[in-house]
Amino acid sequence: MHKILYAEFLAQDIKRFRIQALKIAQKRKAGQFVIIRVRENGERIPLTIAGSDKKEGSVTIIVQGIGKTTKQLNKLKSGDSIMDIAGPLGKPSEIEKFGTTVVVGGGVGTAIAYPVAVALKEKGNHVISIVGAKTKDLVILEKEMKDTSDELFVTTDDGSYGFHGFVTDKLLQILNSGSKVDFVLAIGPIPMMKRIADVTKPFGIKTVVSLNPIMVDGTGMCGGCRATVDDKTVFVCVDGPEFDAHKVDFDLLTKRNRAYMREEKVAMEKFMKEML
Repeated sequence: MHKILYAEFLAQDIKRFRIQALKIAQKRKAGQFVIIRVRENGERIPLTIAGSDKKEGSVTIIVQGIGKTTKQLNKLKSGDSIMDIAGPLGKPSEIEKFGTTVVVGGGVGTAIAYPVAVALKEKGNHVISIVGAKTKDLVILEKEMKDTSDELFVTTDDGSYGFHGFVTDKLLQILNSGSKVDFVLAIGPIPMMKRIADVTKPFGIKTVVSLNPIMVDGTGMCGGCRATVDDKTVFVCVDGPEFDAHKVDFDLLTKRNRAYMREEKVAMEKFMKEML
């Protein structure tokens, strides 16, 4: 059992947890993730490590309550415990001195982008961050991203805060302004990452995305997280989760992520009835 040291909602259905996990806190690096099991017979869910505290022996995760298990997790409070947390898993981000970097976080993807932005800044890069959400109320980690960035742009789909438009619109605006960009990291919904890849490809900018497909064991054994990158099959949990955005087959990734939509809907409906 792993104790929840602290829990708070950052926005509607988006919750930040600090969880006791001494060994993971000591070893984790930017870009890696954990797999959590809330209860004995529960689903295993992958969640990126948003931060850690070696002295406290804790890791930070940020969870968006979408399906049954993430909603179960978000009902837990400080002092509660989760059954299992395994990690750190996946390959760490490849952090180099690129020059000028743009870190793009769409929605809860900002939680995944944040530790990479920190690592890029520590390496001496000029970090431009773009944080996007549907509305002002769903913007997360603005202060944290501002503190680790040389420039920060916030976008909202409805124009309720910051730049009115998508993160891709702001990125294209930056690139068209003549600013030299050496590296782009994009994390968020699949359509957003695909669009980012389309935007940067004509400029010849090295672009990396962090994929979050269906995942079970996190060790490459089950094959559930396979994706196609550069016309080759990869297992995201061990070969990634970060890949060259210009080589990812986003259309196939989208189809695979929808494979269990019916089962997920049934499980969610049953869970909601039990909560009544």
